[in-house]
Amino acid sequence: MNMLRKSFLLTAAFLLSFTVLRAEEGMWLPQLLKALNENDMKALGMRMSAEDIYSVNRSSLKDAIVSFGGFCTGEVISDQGLLLTNYHCGYGQIQRHSSVENDLLTNGFWAMSKKDELPNKGLFVTFIVRIEDVTQQVFSGIDPKTGEKELQSIIAKRLPEIKEKATAGTHYDAVIKPFFYGNKYFMFVTESYKDIRLVGAPPSAIGKFGGDTDNWVWPRHTGDFSMFRIYTAPDGSPAEYAEENVPMKPKHFLPINIGGVKPGDFSMVFGFPGRTQEYLTSYAVKPLVETINPARIKVRDEKLAIMRADMQKSDKVRIQYASKYARVANYWKKWIGENRGLKISQAVAAKEKEEKAFQTWANSRPEYASLLADMKKVYAQQLPTEMPYNYMREAVFGAEILYFAYRTSHYFEASEAERAKMLKKTKSQAEGFYKNYNLPTDKALFARLMEMYANDIDAAYHPDALKKAVAKYKGNYAKFAEAVFKKSVFASKEKFMASLSKPKKVLKDPAFLLTKEFYALYKEKVVAVRKETGSKLDLLMRKYVKGLMEMNPGQKFYPDANSTMRVSFGIIDENEPEDGIRYTHQTHLEGIVRKSESGNPDFRMPKKLRDLYERKDYGRWAENGKMPVCFLASNHTTGGNSGSPIIDAEGNLIGLNFDRTWQSTMSDINYNATICRNIGMDVRYLLFIIDKYAGASHLIDEMKIVSKVYRQTPAQKSAAAQEGTLTKPE
Repeated sequence: MNMLRKSFLLTAAFLLSFTVLRAEEGMWLPQLLKALNENDMKALGMRMSAEDIYSVNRSSLKDAIVSFGGFCTGEVISDQGLLLTNYHCGYGQIQRHSSVENDLLTNGFWAMSKKDELPNKGLFVTFIVRIEDVTQQVFSGIDPKTGEKELQSIIAKRLPEIKEKATAGTHYDAVIKPFFYGNKYFMFVTESYKDIRLVGAPPSAIGKFGGDTDNWVWPRHTGDFSMFRIYTAPDGSPAEYAEENVPMKPKHFLPINIGGVKPGDFSMVFGFPGRTQEYLTSYAVKPLVETINPARIKVRDEKLAIMRADMQKSDKVRIQYASKYARVANYWKKWIGENRGLKISQAVAAKEKEEKAFQTWANSRPEYASLLADMKKVYAQQLPTEMPYNYMREAVFGAEILYFAYRTSHYFEASEAERAKMLKKTKSQAEGFYKNYNLPTDKALFARLMEMYANDIDAAYHPDALKKAVAKYKGNYAKFAEAVFKKSVFASKEKFMASLSKPKKVLKDPAFLLTKEFYALYKEKVVAVRKETGSKLDLLMRKYVKGLMEMNPGQKFYPDANSTMRVSFGIIDENEPEDGIRYTHQTHLEGIVRKSESGNPDFRMPKKLRDLYERKDYGRWAENGKMPVCFLASNHTTGGNSGSPIIDAEGNLIGLNFDRTWQSTMSDINYNATICRNIGMDVRYLLFIIDKYAGASHLIDEMKIVSKVYRQTPAQKSAAAQEGTLTKPE
């Protein structure tokens, strides 16, 4: 059977089937909603059509959704290009505009006119123009007997040709990505805008309320939002920053519904989820739970403790390390919750049960009979590299001096002519790096992380420079750090800048040499093995997923997230993730007050916010005298969905997705509809903060505010499946 025919059968398998999954599960491609999901969505209460969500012939919801900087999602909420995303997504920009004298992190920022909006060099947003299935073009004419290496070589040559043909004569770009481990290929034609200006952000005490204490947990009371604006050239085309640029006139923007949310209401998340691995076998999940996650958590425990101690001593260091600390803490707590959820849901046992059923089915099919055994063998070959692989990323490159030496090493090893071309960029890198660098903090990190690597990683993965240092300093890693930082040009901006004209001396620099040895050993003993095993696993996983589809012809399969546009849908929902724990669907401002009385610094409440609470000065944004803050829904989300809109039955914005409950973090690997819930900030809290706290009602004036309530019985939801029109912006 040739590759193209396999692809057609794969498409048919999920287009013609009926689902055996709970409706809320899955991250679905928007152009396939009509064929796959529309009936399920309407049965849950949706009142619009699949074409209202995704269309290439007219404006639709997709035209209001952007990839924000390539790492988050954002949505357009006015006809003047006003853009909404999470506070933590805009955090880097807010931090870069902050200083001790003008601390936007602590005080917040609100542009009271468009001339006050702040440009952000390097920030961009990307819209999806259209999505195309290019599987036939990718596999057309390929001999079914073609080997894997040659097949991938052919595909690698074809993808640029397909992209070029699709975008020739336009300012559009395109990306083609594999789905279902290479069984399918889809092309995303895109349009990017690069003049993105900061419009507003609450203080961290609102935007990050709860800090590490509340991260990934419920109940939540975080005003996790920031606002930007997209600017274009005067003719409406994408353009770099220029004073003459004008606010964007979008094809579509999201009206904001302040009617409130109740359990059972339809909800939809639209965005760019980063990465999931729902089809992993137990051979991958078991070491993740037992070895990999515990190791990563252990290293980040130490990194966070060192950074936190220095940040508490100095406002300058606090600002310098705010964004770095947030990045490290985010996945540290995520992995803790992921392991917890995987254990509660007995994910390994569930995977093993599925594999047992697959093997029974595969025994009579030669193409699949040895598949699981082969996979188990390859994972066993890869397992010894897991610890050095993760410690290289978490510990070695956790020391900033080593990571920066690695990032700039190509400059010092280049020829004189090549260095001349790289000089400006290298200086720019240095300016950015040292602006947020504190030598004592990094020295402490270096000492502890080198000690952890030496003690926790097999000596076979120790570079000679580390072995010599351990022997020379007799296990005193503080002295090791002192020696490296005293001699290294990477320890200060002044030394580094001076070294750019004397590159040969840097080749003997202790940080440079240590980095070089670590990376050489890593490439030889870790990367080489993982490249070989990874290639084998890709092929085995492609066959495994194809086999699962053939084994379960009545099941709809959704592709793993890969930073491409997806839709997930469900309902506003409560749940009981563990025995004796019950999560209600909504939190209110009272919860912020109660938490602020605990004395925990993560729960500092701005005085102005408390004053508004004491006066019950909520404006029109309250419900029954209470100010809603956050809510829970059953939408399937992951990283990259940060900033995604939570949309109601008619296409209006009701919330801003920013997190999952702690037990739900396992949904990247093992989605469980009973346990998994996403967390959204209620739009009414967003509007309350803009209006009453910030006094920036001019921003609300450019939004379209509606007040709609959707309360349906199951019978009404069924009837609603026969109709549906999108609420359009005027």
